[in-house]
Amino acid sequence: MQIPPPLQAQEAISHPKNWPPSSFSSRSSRSGRDFACLSYNNPPPPSNKDSNEWPILRRWDVPWEWQTVVLSMVGCGVSFALTGLVEQSILQYVGFSAAGATIDEKAEILFLGQLSVTAVVLGVIFSITNTFRPFPDDVFRYDVKEPFKLQNGWLLWAGIGLFGAVISIALVGAAMTYLNGAPPEREKDSLVLLLPLIGSSTLSTAYLVGITGVLAPILEETVFRGFLMVSLTKWFPTPVCVILSAAVFAFAHLTPDQFPQLFVLGVALGFTYAQTRNLLAPITIHAFWNSGVILLLTFLQLQGYDIKELLGAS
Repeated sequence: MQIPPPLQAQEAISHPKNWPPSSFSSRSSRSGRDFACLSYNNPPPPSNKDSNEWPILRRWDVPWEWQTVVLSMVGCGVSFALTGLVEQSILQYVGFSAAGATIDEKAEILFLGQLSVTAVVLGVIFSITNTFRPFPDDVFRYDVKEPFKLQNGWLLWAGIGLFGAVISIALVGAAMTYLNGAPPEREKDSLVLLLPLIGSSTLSTAYLVGITGVLAPILEETVFRGFLMVSLTKWFPTPVCVILSAAVFAFAHLTPDQFPQLFVLGVALGFTYAQTRNLLAPITIHAFWNSGVILLLTFLQLQGYDIKELLGAS
């Protein structure tokens, strides 16, 4: 005999053939017990408490622990240094002389060197983290879909992030000039070193853009944002991780005079990545930041301007 719920007892007595109603689910047939229960008595699925949180504040679901973070970052540093030493040894072994090389040959050597470093360092990162596959959907994500989506479109937010970075770095430069009485060190010295390659030939310019606009951004954003910043969110809030990873990013360039500008750039890259969860966004900002000036100088040189004079180089 089925025992109806108390609220429906009178209806069950008056219309025994109609019990239980179709809106109720009977578990007696499945469990072997002779009673019925209301379907709405089942507990609702747990709600996602982060669903209303801003994307820029959400943490990543990091599958590894601090040992993996330390091992990976140390491995990246060691592999970076060793790759450079191996490259120098190979060049000496084959008898390459920079003094007797053409501009295109020098550019090619620089490109191959950056390609080797990028491949080795990323190989270290992905080899160490390979045991944690499959990764969560937003870890090491390079997705070209929906570039202009308002919430997290990678190209849209890359433009926003680049604009914010330019404005912020300009404000930092103005503040440093006011406090120090002299303008801060710019990236002029680095550009002066690259002057022989800028606009010398189509091939050398292509190699230079490949280094600064493709390989370097992919490497640095994968390491500092895609791995380090994401890993830190296991223990710290996302905004704190953006700042910490930006500081490491700026320090890793080993240019103390440019630390403030690089730090601000790193913060812009980090918040853009936190918003989009797509590494293509910070990579795009980084690429435009690195290559924009080079392409502009190349264009000016082709128009007949003396870019050495424009940079104030002696």
